[in-house]
Amino acid sequence: MSHRSRIANVPVRAATGAFILNSGISKLLADKETHDRLHGFASGSYPVLEKVPPGQFGKALGAAEIALGGTLLAPIAIGDGLAGFVLFAFSGGLLRLYMKTPGLRQEGSVRPTRDGTAIAKDVWLAGIGLTLMASSVGSRWTARQMKKRRAHHMDATTGC
Repeated sequence: MSHRSRIANVPVRAATGAFILNSGISKLLADKETHDRLHGFASGSYPVLEKVPPGQFGKALGAAEIALGGTLLAPIAIGDGLAGFVLFAFSGGLLRLYMKTPGLRQEGSVRPTRDGTAIAKDVWLAGIGLTLMASSVGSRWTARQMKKRRAHHMDATTGC
């Protein structure tokens, strides 16, 4: 394991990465109707997407999910901090979709309606992303402390 990834984070990265990778592959292989539905849904919260053709949007979203899934599935190459940041940013886009789309939340609340539950669950992705980032910060702090202790120990044993 790289010093930038904690072995304790591998299971959550693997599970989340595999799920997102599969979602991306499904979007790349999706039919026109699926791309139209995804595009219509996303355009409601992100009006700039109205100018993007539905097929292009669906394929780009699929490619982004494949890249994100791959990022999470590569803990040796990509550290927890970066993987967590990318996951948190992606989940932010999904949560904005949840907050802006009518009918997904109960009136005057952040609690989901029955239709909103499938998207509200993406708050877990935000939590996983934040956890990976926090874990990365904690790992770097611990590594610095260990380096200081070793240097102090070496000074004490050599008399310098």
